[in-house]
Amino acid sequence: MNREERRRRFKGVIGVTVTPFDSDYEVDYGKMYNLTEWWIENGMVRDKAMLKVASVMGEFQQLRDDEWPPLIRSVVQAAKGKIDIIAGSQFKDTKRTIEDCKKAADLGAFGIQIAPPALNDPNQDDIFRFYADVSDAVDIGIMIYNTPWQRHGAITGETLYRLREYENIVAIKWATYEDCPDSEMERLGIHFNLIENGIERVNFHKAGGHGFLDISSVAYPKHELKMWELLESRLYEEAQHLWDTVDQPLTDFDLQTREVSGGQARFKKMIMNAMGHGVGEQRPPTLPATDKEMYDLKELLTNFGWPVPK
Repeated sequence: MNREERRRRFKGVIGVTVTPFDSDYEVDYGKMYNLTEWWIENGMVRDKAMLKVASVMGEFQQLRDDEWPPLIRSVVQAAKGKIDIIAGSQFKDTKRTIEDCKKAADLGAFGIQIAPPALNDPNQDDIFRFYADVSDAVDIGIMIYNTPWQRHGAITGETLYRLREYENIVAIKWATYEDCPDSEMERLGIHFNLIENGIERVNFHKAGGHGFLDISSVAYPKHELKMWELLESRLYEEAQHLWDTVDQPLTDFDLQTREVSGGQARFKKMIMNAMGHGVGEQRPPTLPATDKEMYDLKELLTNFGWPVPK
């Protein structure tokens, strides 16, 4: 598959999946398989959505090495080619990242999200060589994950532009900061699909964005599939209203939960559990959701009109 074919499919609602655990915090692969079938049945299909597996929110950094491959395999097998799967690989050196890419491709993943090797303390030339070498060594669509909040994890707009001719680098998980402002979207969007990772979906789409990372689609697909439909139809006032009345309150609630305990997956697992999906809790040291948090969240979701199980 060539670069332009990959770009045509790298768009829409990017459903960031959590990793379901049982009561002993062991991966529930059967649950992951069943959830994938449910996501597809509820409209998350190619050209509208993608599924991202074992990313930071999927607890990649907490998973054992032997848990990552079967987790991806379970989603790919359940998808049956109806939706494209993105695997995650974060903050590793070049050699191990290439190994991850090859494993993901062998397992049937369409793409892979790669964060820069921040813990190697790279400069911009190191980051350029990292992505260039990975692209040259693999055959899978790569989404660059710009992480300017990480020490040595920021990628400048100029470094991203230098990577424009590498065949397998097709998308950027966008992050705005001083050396990669939103004004860079115009020239970078010609060469890469830009995926929003923040709270400006309407303005991002207006500026040429190709998709967004979800907040709730893996718990209740209908809402964010509607958001994508509105954005693609250029019904921006309606899309902004949907954000203001649903996504902003969810974002505010997420911030409140972080006062109780941190954890990338904690809030999304709360939403999924509130909607009856039973995905367990994030592995310690993150704390489980409290009874009050779950009660308040269910009240909020019910007020949105979502079908919250009793």
